[in-house]
Amino acid sequence: MTLRAFPLLVALACVVGSASAQNDSKTGVAYRWVDEHGVVHYGDTIPPKYARNSREILNSQGVEVGHVDAEKTPGQLAAERKAEERRVAQKQHDYFLLGTYTSVKDIESLRDERLSQIQAQQTAAQQYVQSLQARLDSLKDHARQFKPYSSRPNAPRMPDDLAQELVHTLNEVRLQNQAMQARRQQEADVRAQFQSDIERFEQLKAAPP
Repeated sequence: MTLRAFPLLVALACVVGSASAQNDSKTGVAYRWVDEHGVVHYGDTIPPKYARNSREILNSQGVEVGHVDAEKTPGQLAAERKAEERRVAQKQHDYFLLGTYTSVKDIESLRDERLSQIQAQQTAAQQYVQSLQARLDSLKDHARQFKPYSSRPNAPRMPDDLAQELVHTLNEVRLQNQAMQARRQQEADVRAQFQSDIERFEQLKAAPP
């Protein structure tokens, strides 16, 4: 409450008494709210300008008997919806953990199986990239016989099929390296997710029913 509100406190009895006199013939309810300058106001109705603000409900004796929260902004409502969605998702995941696993070893067993699959894919991809790289090196050696890679003045122009194969192989090496990087990230994500599940499972098992 600001200093500007203190004169109102002095006149509170009179204001509430006046509001009570008016409300006796109506609802017997008065309101107290604060404007944008921090000044406290009293009245039996809320001006439209402050209809969305928080306010206290007073009875005919000026005693607070209720409170109305401020109307929430779209941003606040959206944040609450997201929080509720996260809460529901966590509850569903908790049911899944308790209904699927009987011990931490069960979770670790599934984790190791998933990781083994990813690592097998990664090993196959590495072998494929090695073969691609060998092919690319061979193509580059062949391309040195032609312009613009050859230093010989009378070197012929590179054949179109060789240029196309060079570009294709180079792009395939790049794509496979990106895929291997994605699998490394996938492996890290799987480890993190299973570790989180293990910790949550232990919490749920340790909690009272």
